[in-house]
Amino acid sequence: MLVISYNLRKHRAIAELAELDERYSPDVICVQECETSGLAEDVGRLRLAHSTTGNRLGLAIYYRPDRLLPRSIRAFALKKSLHDRLLRPAHERLLGARLIDLEHQRDVIVASFHAAPLTALNSLRRHQIRSALGELQLLGPGLPTLMVGDYNYPIFKDNLAEKVREAGYELTLSDARTYTRYKFFRGHFDLATSAGLEIRRVETLPRGSSDHLPILVHAEYADRPVAEDIDVVI
Repeated sequence: MLVISYNLRKHRAIAELAELDERYSPDVICVQECETSGLAEDVGRLRLAHSTTGNRLGLAIYYRPDRLLPRSIRAFALKKSLHDRLLRPAHERLLGARLIDLEHQRDVIVASFHAAPLTALNSLRRHQIRSALGELQLLGPGLPTLMVGDYNYPIFKDNLAEKVREAGYELTLSDARTYTRYKFFRGHFDLATSAGLEIRRVETLPRGSSDHLPILVHAEYADRPVAEDIDVVI
Protein backbone atom coordinates (compact mmCIF):
# COMPACT_ATOMS: atom_id res chain seq x y z
CA MET A 1 0.00 0.00 0.00
CA LEU A 2 1.26 3.46 -0.91
CA VAL A 3 0.17 6.43 1.20
CA ILE A 4 1.13 10.07 0.68
CA SER A 5 0.92 12.68 3.43
CA TYR A 6 1.11 16.38 2.55
CA ASN A 7 0.65 19.59 4.54
CA LEU A 8 -0.67 21.95 1.87
CA ARG A 9 0.39 25.18 3.63
CA LYS A 10 -3.00 26.85 3.88
CA HIS A 11 -4.28 25.12 0.73
CA ARG A 12 -1.54 26.53 -1.52
CA ALA A 13 -0.44 23.14 -2.82
CA ILE A 14 -3.91 21.71 -3.53
CA ALA A 15 -3.30 21.72 -7.30
CA GLU A 16 -0.30 19.41 -6.84
CA LEU A 17 -2.37 16.43 -5.68
CA ALA A 18 -3.31 15.33 -9.19
CA GLU A 19 0.35 15.41 -10.23
CA LEU A 20 1.33 13.37 -7.16
CA ASP A 21 -1.29 10.79 -8.11
CA GLU A 22 -0.07 10.69 -11.69
CA ARG A 23 3.57 10.30 -10.70
CA TYR A 24 3.40 7.92 -7.73
CA SER A 25 0.00 6.15 -8.03
CA PRO A 26 -0.75 6.18 -4.27
CA ASP A 27 -3.64 4.25 -2.79
CA VAL A 28 -4.34 7.06 -0.31
CA ILE A 29 -3.43 10.73 0.01
CA CYS A 30 -3.83 12.31 3.44
CA VAL A 31 -3.67 16.10 3.52
CA GLN A 32 -3.45 18.76 6.21
CA GLU A 33 -4.20 22.49 6.03
CA CYS A 34 -6.67 22.20 3.18
CA GLU A 35 -9.71 24.43 2.69
CA THR A 36 -12.36 21.88 3.46
CA SER A 37 -15.25 23.68 1.77
CA GLY A 38 -15.41 23.03 -1.94
CA LEU A 39 -12.83 20.26 -2.16
CA ALA A 40 -12.88 18.37 -5.44
CA GLU A 41 -14.63 15.03 -5.21
CA ASP A 42 -12.05 13.47 -7.50
CA VAL A 43 -8.32 14.17 -7.86
CA GLY A 44 -6.71 12.18 -10.63
CA ARG A 45 -7.73 8.58 -9.98
CA LEU A 46 -8.50 9.28 -6.33
CA ARG A 47 -11.84 9.98 -4.68
CA LEU A 48 -12.55 12.12 -1.63
CA ALA A 49 -13.40 9.92 1.34
CA HIS A 50 -14.15 12.73 3.77
CA SER A 51 -12.85 16.00 5.18
CA THR A 52 -13.17 17.73 8.53
CA THR A 53 -15.85 20.38 8.98
CA GLY A 54 -14.98 22.07 12.29
CA ASN A 55 -12.58 24.60 10.80
CA ARG A 56 -11.78 26.21 7.45
CA LEU A 57 -8.28 24.74 7.23
CA GLY A 58 -8.54 21.09 8.06
CA LEU A 59 -7.87 17.52 7.02
CA ALA A 60 -8.96 15.33 4.15
CA ILE A 61 -8.40 11.81 2.87
CA TYR A 62 -8.47 10.74 -0.78
CA TYR A 63 -8.49 7.04 -1.70
CA ARG A 64 -8.20 4.89 -4.81
CA PRO A 65 -11.64 3.32 -5.37
CA ASP A 66 -10.36 0.38 -7.41
CA ARG A 67 -8.27 -0.71 -4.40
CA LEU A 68 -10.11 0.57 -1.32
CA LEU A 69 -13.68 0.99 -0.12
CA PRO A 70 -14.55 3.21 2.89
CA ARG A 71 -16.38 1.41 5.66
CA SER A 72 -16.46 4.16 8.29
CA ILE A 73 -14.84 7.59 8.69
CA ARG A 74 -14.65 9.85 11.72
CA ALA A 75 -13.12 13.20 12.63
CA PHE A 76 -11.82 13.72 16.15
CA ALA A 77 -11.10 16.78 18.27
CA LEU A 78 -7.96 16.48 20.39
CA LYS A 79 -6.69 18.42 23.39
CA LYS A 80 -6.22 22.07 22.43
CA SER A 81 -3.11 24.19 22.80
CA LEU A 82 -3.23 27.81 23.95
CA HIS A 83 -2.72 28.80 20.32
CA ASP A 84 -5.82 26.81 19.37
CA ARG A 85 -7.90 28.37 22.13
CA LEU A 86 -6.93 31.95 21.27
CA LEU A 87 -6.85 31.84 17.47
CA ARG A 88 -8.99 28.76 16.83
CA PRO A 89 -7.05 27.56 13.76
CA ALA A 90 -8.17 23.96 14.20
CA HIS A 91 -10.83 22.04 16.08
CA GLU A 92 -10.48 18.55 14.59
CA ARG A 93 -6.88 17.40 14.36
CA LEU A 94 -7.48 13.79 13.38
CA LEU A 95 -9.41 12.21 10.52
CA GLY A 96 -9.52 8.43 10.53
CA ALA A 97 -10.88 6.08 7.89
CA ARG A 98 -11.59 2.36 8.17
CA LEU A 99 -11.14 1.01 4.67
CA ILE A 100 -11.76 -2.35 3.03
CA ASP A 101 -8.69 -3.39 1.06
CA LEU A 102 -10.27 -5.08 -1.96
CA GLU A 103 -6.97 -6.57 -3.08
CA HIS A 104 -6.25 -8.33 0.21
CA GLN A 105 -9.86 -8.70 1.44
CA ARG A 106 -9.19 -7.17 4.84
CA ASP A 107 -9.80 -3.95 6.73
CA VAL A 108 -7.18 -1.32 7.45
CA ILE A 109 -7.23 2.06 9.20
CA VAL A 110 -5.56 5.09 7.63
CA ALA A 111 -5.57 8.50 9.30
CA SER A 112 -4.52 12.07 8.61
CA PHE A 113 -3.13 13.83 11.70
CA HIS A 114 -2.07 17.42 12.42
CA ALA A 115 -0.51 18.11 15.81
CA ALA A 116 -0.54 21.42 17.66
CA PRO A 117 1.80 24.13 16.31
CA LEU A 118 5.34 24.81 17.48
CA THR A 119 4.11 27.27 20.10
CA ALA A 120 2.86 24.27 22.11
CA LEU A 121 4.98 21.91 24.21
CA ASN A 122 6.06 18.45 23.10
CA SER A 123 4.15 17.09 26.08
CA LEU A 124 0.90 18.38 24.57
CA ARG A 125 1.72 16.82 21.21
CA ARG A 126 2.47 13.50 22.92
CA HIS A 127 -0.94 13.76 24.57
CA GLN A 128 -2.52 14.38 21.17
CA ILE A 129 -0.68 11.43 19.62
CA ARG A 130 -1.75 9.17 22.49
CA SER A 131 -5.37 10.32 22.20
CA ALA A 132 -5.32 9.98 18.41
CA LEU A 133 -4.09 6.39 18.52
CA GLY A 134 -6.68 5.57 21.15
CA GLU A 135 -9.47 7.03 19.02
CA LEU A 136 -8.33 5.07 15.98
CA GLN A 137 -8.53 1.86 17.97
CA LEU A 138 -12.25 2.55 18.37
CA LEU A 139 -12.65 2.40 14.59
CA GLY A 140 -11.45 -1.18 14.60
CA PRO A 141 -9.65 -2.81 17.53
CA GLY A 142 -6.66 -4.81 16.36
CA LEU A 143 -6.76 -3.66 12.77
CA PRO A 144 -3.60 -2.65 10.91
CA THR A 145 -3.27 1.10 11.42
CA LEU A 146 -1.30 3.87 9.73
CA MET A 147 -1.43 7.46 10.99
CA VAL A 148 0.45 10.00 8.88
CA GLY A 149 0.67 13.75 8.99
CA ASP A 150 2.36 16.83 10.38
CA TYR A 151 3.50 15.95 13.90
CA ASN A 152 5.19 19.34 14.52
CA TYR A 153 7.75 17.53 16.67
CA PRO A 154 11.08 19.29 16.04
CA ILE A 155 13.32 17.71 18.70
CA PHE A 156 13.61 14.64 20.95
CA LYS A 157 12.04 12.33 18.37
CA ASP A 158 14.05 9.40 19.73
CA ASN A 159 12.17 9.79 23.00
CA LEU A 160 8.87 9.97 21.14
CA ALA A 161 9.74 6.88 19.10
CA GLU A 162 10.55 4.94 22.27
CA LYS A 163 7.26 5.86 23.89
CA VAL A 164 5.34 5.03 20.72
CA ARG A 165 7.11 1.65 20.58
CA GLU A 166 6.20 0.94 24.21
CA ALA A 167 2.58 1.51 23.24
CA GLY A 168 2.74 -1.14 20.51
CA TYR A 169 3.32 1.15 17.53
CA GLU A 170 6.28 2.12 15.38
CA LEU A 171 7.27 5.68 14.51
CA THR A 172 8.99 6.00 11.13
CA LEU A 173 10.89 9.00 9.76
CA SER A 174 11.41 9.64 6.07
CA ASP A 175 14.73 9.46 4.28
CA ALA A 176 15.23 13.25 4.23
CA ARG A 177 14.00 16.33 6.06
CA THR A 178 10.44 17.42 5.38
CA TYR A 179 10.53 20.98 6.74
CA THR A 180 13.15 23.66 6.14
CA ARG A 181 11.30 26.95 6.41
CA TYR A 182 12.80 28.21 9.66
CA LYS A 183 16.51 28.09 10.50
CA PHE A 184 16.02 26.66 13.99
CA PHE A 185 13.09 24.37 13.19
CA ARG A 186 14.28 22.16 10.38
CA GLY A 187 13.92 18.44 10.26
CA HIS A 188 11.45 15.58 10.03
CA PHE A 189 8.04 17.04 10.89
CA ASP A 190 5.94 14.73 8.71
CA LEU A 191 5.93 11.24 10.17
CA ALA A 192 4.23 7.86 10.07
CA THR A 193 2.99 5.85 13.06
CA SER A 194 1.91 2.28 12.41
CA ALA A 195 0.81 -1.01 13.93
CA GLY A 196 0.26 -4.30 12.12
CA LEU A 197 2.12 -2.98 9.07
CA GLU A 198 5.67 -3.33 7.84
CA ILE A 199 6.90 0.09 6.73
CA ARG A 200 9.35 -0.71 3.96
CA ARG A 201 10.43 2.88 3.52
CA VAL A 202 9.25 6.47 3.75
CA GLU A 203 10.40 8.80 0.99
CA THR A 204 10.54 12.57 1.14
CA LEU A 205 9.22 13.74 -2.21
CA PRO A 206 10.40 16.83 -4.13
CA ARG A 207 9.39 20.25 -2.84
CA GLY A 208 6.28 21.92 -4.16
CA SER A 209 4.64 25.19 -3.18
CA SER A 210 4.19 24.21 0.47
CA ASP A 211 6.70 24.79 3.26
CA HIS A 212 6.40 21.04 3.97
CA LEU A 213 7.63 18.37 1.60
CA PRO A 214 5.24 15.48 0.97
CA ILE A 215 6.15 12.00 2.13
CA LEU A 216 5.38 8.65 0.50
CA VAL A 217 4.91 5.66 2.80
CA HIS A 218 5.48 2.14 1.43
CA ALA A 219 3.57 -0.21 3.75
CA GLU A 220 2.82 -3.93 3.70
CA TYR A 221 0.70 -6.02 6.03
CA ALA A 222 2.64 -7.67 8.82
CA ASP A 223 2.42 -11.41 9.29
CA ARG A 224 1.44 -11.09 12.92
CA PRO A 225 -1.97 -9.69 13.97
CA VAL A 226 -2.27 -6.50 16.00
CA ALA A 227 -3.17 -6.98 19.64
CA GLU A 228 -6.71 -5.86 20.36
CA ASP A 229 -5.83 -4.59 23.82
CA ILE A 230 -3.03 -2.14 22.91
CA ASP A 231 -2.39 0.15 25.86
CA VAL A 232 -1.61 3.58 24.45
CA VAL A 233 0.59 5.38 26.95
CA ILE A 234 2.83 8.08 25.45
